[in-house]
Amino acid sequence: MDLRRQVAYRSKRLNHGHLVEADLRYGTREALGPHAVMLFFTSPGPSEPHGYRLHTGYRLFLASPESDDLPRLLADLTAVAESNIARSAAAGRRWHPLGPHAAMVNGGDMTLPPHAHYVGAGVSTLDSDDGRWDQLARSLRNPAATGLRRSAWDLKGQCFVLLVDGTAMHIERNPHARLGDDGIRSSKPLDPNWNTCWHNPNAGLTEQGDHTARERWRHLTALHTIFTTHLHAGRPA
Repeated sequence: MDLRRQVAYRSKRLNHGHLVEADLRYGTREALGPHAVMLFFTSPGPSEPHGYRLHTGYRLFLASPESDDLPRLLADLTAVAESNIARSAAAGRRWHPLGPHAAMVNGGDMTLPPHAHYVGAGVSTLDSDDGRWDQLARSLRNPAATGLRRSAWDLKGQCFVLLVDGTAMHIERNPHARLGDDGIRSSKPLDPNWNTCWHNPNAGLTEQGDHTARERWRHLTALHTIFTTHLHAGRPA
């Protein structure tokens, strides 16, 4: 349960960093797309409160029609991962998404300590129920007739995460959330005192929402499955 919370809080931080960087680059040749991919790993950390350290690599994408379409972006990454695995196996190497050959990340923890292992994948997106990123970014630079101005610090963001223990999480980062509202919906409990007899309305999280939401989960599941199958092969049960 601690890992679920740590991943959720790390995702929020990465989403905020994604927002700040996208705001800084908006309108330039290096403008960022609204979606990023996150990969989570843990390594032994005997001095840490729960005995592990969390590591996160991420990939940001330049703005383009392809990077604006999240299902397409995830499907393309899944195909690239499959190709990299096959090509590395043919060359007698074992591919890893953090590299050194054909790395799939361009930020965060680019190298891992010994005995680190994969625990999940996620998406950071700057689209929210307030609107799409491109619309929101334009509104920051062209305030409404009311004269009210907002900054990037006022904008929401959200993340979608799948972990190897079967947990799915939808994490909303809302700078104006009420105190005590962490914005985390999880298919598995985050509270160690959770009673197994209680109903969890988010148990079927990946099947909830409209067609677009379900497609997002479906493509993230495909990418996560590739990583889980490949990176956990040969590990002791």
